[in-house]
Parts: sequence; structure tokens; C-alpha cells
Amino acid sequence: MERIVNSENLSSRPFQPLPLGRIRPTGWLKQQLQIQANGLSGHLDEFWPDVAESQWIGGKAEGWERGPYWLDGVVPLAFLLNDPKLKSKVRHWIDSILQLQHEDGWLGPVLDETYGYKYDPWPSFVALKALTQYHEATADERVIPAIQKFLKKLDAVLTEAPLQMWGQYRWADLVLSIHWLYERTGERWLLDLAAKAHSQGYDWRKNFADFAFKEKVNVEKSAEQGTFLATHVVNNAMGIKHPGVWYRQSHSLEDRDAVWQILDVFDTYHGQATGVFTGDEHLAGLNPSQGTELCAVVEYMFSLEMLLMILGDQRLADRLERIAFNALPATFKPDMWAHQYVQQANQAVCKLSEDRIYTNNGPDANIFGLQPNFGCCTANMHQGWPKFASHLWMKTLDEGLAAVAYAPCIVETEIKGRSVRIETETDYPFEDAIRLTVKIGDTMPPIAPVAEADSQKIGDTMKHHVPDFLCFPLLLRIPAWAENATVRVGDEAPSPAQAGTFHRIDRNWGENAIVTLQLPARVRTQTRHNGAVSIERGPLIFSLRIGEDWKQIGGEAPHADWEVYPTTAWNYALDIDRENPEKSISLESHPVGSCPFSPEGAPIRARVKGKLLPGWQLVQNAAGPVPQSPVPSSSPLEDLELIPYGCTNLRITEFPTLP
Repeated sequence: MERIVNSENLSSRPFQPLPLGRIRPTGWLKQQLQIQANGLSGHLDEFWPDVAESQWIGGKAEGWERGPYWLDGVVPLAFLLNDPKLKSKVRHWIDSILQLQHEDGWLGPVLDETYGYKYDPWPSFVALKALTQYHEATADERVIPAIQKFLKKLDAVLTEAPLQMWGQYRWADLVLSIHWLYERTGERWLLDLAAKAHSQGYDWRKNFADFAFKEKVNVEKSAEQGTFLATHVVNNAMGIKHPGVWYRQSHSLEDRDAVWQILDVFDTYHGQATGVFTGDEHLAGLNPSQGTELCAVVEYMFSLEMLLMILGDQRLADRLERIAFNALPATFKPDMWAHQYVQQANQAVCKLSEDRIYTNNGPDANIFGLQPNFGCCTANMHQGWPKFASHLWMKTLDEGLAAVAYAPCIVETEIKGRSVRIETETDYPFEDAIRLTVKIGDTMPPIAPVAEADSQKIGDTMKHHVPDFLCFPLLLRIPAWAENATVRVGDEAPSPAQAGTFHRIDRNWGENAIVTLQLPARVRTQTRHNGAVSIERGPLIFSLRIGEDWKQIGGEAPHADWEVYPTTAWNYALDIDRENPEKSISLESHPVGSCPFSPEGAPIRARVKGKLLPGWQLVQNAAGPVPQSPVPSSSPLEDLELIPYGCTNLRITEFPTLP
């Protein structure tokens, strides 16, 4: 794997990322990534001008953030799937970016036609993320010199023209790449450049220490007060990681601890049941009918992945899974050929809306389409699933491995000069059992991807294994909700594992050691806005399944634009025991199929009783405010079906309750 040659002057990370390609998706996760590759992600460059004809590759179309956004997600997608066609597309883009690098070192177009000034660094921050991932997957020798040359030019540019607009609010994305390069070259000037970016950037720590945006933002007033970019939902999703990223260089405990304050502020004033916060385009309060932008979902996930390495706290991984298994899939059409600009926790209809609830999104913000409202999400949506997959496992400081999130996969890496392969077999989050098979080999296979027609062939790279043992720690994340979790190694008796910790196993690992992890998931409730209730089991949030009528309103299949209308009632109050919800809810499981994140493919379903509330109606083309609980109803009691939030297209997630 890649060697970190110098981390002096940077705080050590409890967890180290594995190079792209060392984790291979299997099972439902591989199928989900394949759905993504078969949809917009794998084809956008064939027909959407802002990628197909991007100035970043010598074209005449958009030359700002959209091409780099697409690349930042497709690089990991291509190498996770080992897809020759996708890897060829990635190589074309990387080759073009490097070949078109200017003599002065600048990467990408010099003139920013979007805002009309030269040397706007923000799009290059995104391009650097794509380049660093590509280098990890390929060890391409051109990448590091190109980044060095660019950062030298950027250093000079920032001396003359400090960060402004988007770059000023997103400076941590630059610092991540600067630190990445510093760890490989040890050049001191890189830390000086990082300090310059920090000093010119927006002070997110101060922003949240005295948080001023505790209610739905009035965009006109925000613009007048100069806080337009500070209340922008995507800037905030990126801003979550800023104090943590800077903590590596500042070594300040105030920077480290600010991360938790930020998360608490969002949950308190804008939080949603799925772990995200509202913003349609700007911070929008606790109402579950307000929207959350897709860009904010994937950037929140990336922030958590970076913070998880820096802080090593399992609470970050709990939230990461909550977002990945709920908010992420719910904002796509199940075949991933269309997406929403914003999703709603209470999403009773998706339609063009002149009268709308949002802070300032347009009429088409919640329809499913190619580029509803604005094209940034069309470009940026691709990183969600691939980066989640590439961060499931991480290395520890004491030469161990940590399972930080769970999904079916195979990880291969090197420990103490020996190759280690761990296969994760599970249908989690749709089941509670996770089986890990640990295999030790003698030599490490090359970083180049291997074919994975089936999971057994991956093990062929280790066929020269030796029949002795290797001692290293294995850390298994035990989610905070997993009370009475157990870990069993081989035929040994199960050991209790404390919820909300990393369970550590120190032992000699031999051939095909099997670790079985049981994470018992109970049905729980949360009290939400207006006293509403939400229902969860493990990392999954459950929502009312609503019948759907899809109407094509534009574009051409498969990347058309769609409205979605309800064909069944949505306005119910639940008959539920909040303190003991398992008494009110029954669960049924189904095999995980080819498209689990769809209403028809939902692998787990819940049954609960409720009554219709005729007075709870649409307001501004969205579900009206949730009636204050308890709320009476004279309607008859009905059997209702709930499915995981990520499987829905229309849904109610925060419910009023009956007396």
C-alpha cells in the first residue's frame, strides 16, 4: 500500500485510509454500485454537455466545478467495480487534465466564466480530490508533480488574491489535499500554504460558537446581511469537517471539540430523523417538509468520513451509516437515472410547484430528473456510495484493522509485511448478523485491481499463503443502538461487546479465522418536531409506504424528468406505544433482491396501525405541518405498511400519534 513518508507536524489520525482499490464491494453493495454505474454516473459524460464537453478536457462547455465533481465520484466508482469502460473514461479525464496543465502550474481553465474572474481556486479543490484518489489506485507518477506545481502557483495566487466566495467557505477541501501531499513529500512550504488558506477562509468554528441561524432562513435578509454563503446548506455540510481538518495542523483541542458542537447545533435547530439537516437552498429549520439538497447529503457523508479518520470516534460512523442507508438512496430514482435536488422527510408529492415551501429553491426542486432546479447535484451526486464503500475499513496506528462501517465487501491490505484478507458477509443493515473471515497470506498483491467475477477469485492473489499466524488488533465498531451485541471468534463462546465503542480483539490470526458479530436491533422511537414520532431500527428509519403514479414531464428516457403523485392516503396518525414500540409494530423480512432500495424491493417491512387525519392536508404543495400530538381522529383504525426510508420515493417519516 502507499507509504506515508512524513506526518511530522500533523496530529496522528487514529485511523488511516486504505488506498482506493483495497476494499472490494460484494453482495448488495456491489449491486448498488453497479446500478449507479448503469445509471447517470456511468453515462453522464456521453450526453450532458457540462461533462461531455467540459473545458477541463478541452471542450467549450462549463469549465467550473461540474466536471471535477463528476470525476470525484466516478474515480472511486470505476476502481471499486474494476470496470474497464469506467476506468477508460477516468483515464481520459485524468490524462486531459494533466496534459492541459498550464505552464505556470494552474490546473483547469484560468478564466472563470461562471463568476467572471481569473484563477478561481474552488473547482481545483475538487479536481485535487479526484487526482489524489486516482494516484492511490494507480500510483501514476505524473500526479504528485502536477499537484506540487499547481499548489506552487496557487500559493502565489492567494498572496495576490485571497480566497473569496465558494473557495473561502470550502477551504478545508484544499487543506485535505495539501496534507495528503505533505505526508508524501514532507515539504514544509505546504503547511505554510495550508495556514494561508485557513487564515483566508471562513471561520466555521466561530460561526457555530455563536450560532445565529436557529430558524428557517429568510434569504433576502441573509443576502442583505452578508450571510448568504454562511447559510448555504452545502457550505454547511462541508463546513462540518473544517475544525477537525484544521485540528491536525493546529493541534488545538478547541478545534477538535468544535466538531461536536457543530453536530449538536445542526441536530437542535435543523436536524432530521435521517441524521441530515434541512437546507433548500439555505438552512430551513426542523419542519420535515423542508428539503435537504442532495449535494449536502453526499458532502455531509464525506465530512464524516474524513472526521472519522481524524477523531476515531464511532459516533461519527453511526451517523454516517444513518445517512448512507436512508437519506442517500431516497433522493434517487431506484435505477439511479434520475435524482431530486431536494428530498423531504415528509414527502407526500413530487411536482412542479410555483407555490412552494422552500427558502429559495425553484419550482422543480423535488421532482426526479436529470438536472432539477440546478445542475450542481447532477454533477456532485456520484461520490456518495463509492466513498462510503471505500471507507468501510481503515488501518489503525498500531498496525491493525478497524471495521468502521458495515456492508458486504472484501478488504486486502498489508500488515507487518504480510497480506491480510477479510471478507465481510452480511445483508446488514437489513439483518443483524455480520460474518468476517480473516485469511493471512505471505506477500501483498500489487495495487492494480483484480478481476472479481466472483468473490473467490479475489483470494487467488493470496494463494501462496503460509500456514502460520499473524498477530494484529481487529477493531469492530459496535453502534450505540446495539445493546447486547456479541462477538464470537471461531467456536469460542460469544463475548459481550459494549454499545458505542470499538470492540478490540488482540490475537494471533491463522487461516480462515471466522468472527461472527451480532448487532441486535430493537425498534425505537424518536420525538421530533411538533411532538411527532419517527420510528427506527438499527441504522434504518422507517416511513409510510405511499402508492405512486409516475408522470414523465420532460426529457427523454432513461434520463427523463418525472413528477410523482400519491395514489394512496398519506395523512395518518399512528397508534403506537412510544415507550415500548415493539408492542405496536410487527416486522417481516424478505430476501435482499437486485434493487433493495426501492418500494418493491424493501427487504424489511413494518406493520403498524393508524387512523386517517382528514384535516392534515398539503400546504404549499408539501405535507402540512405535523399536527401536534396527541391528535384525535374519528376515522377507523387501519393497518399501515412502513418500509425503510431509503426504499421510498414518497413517504411520511414524522407522524402525529393518537391519544
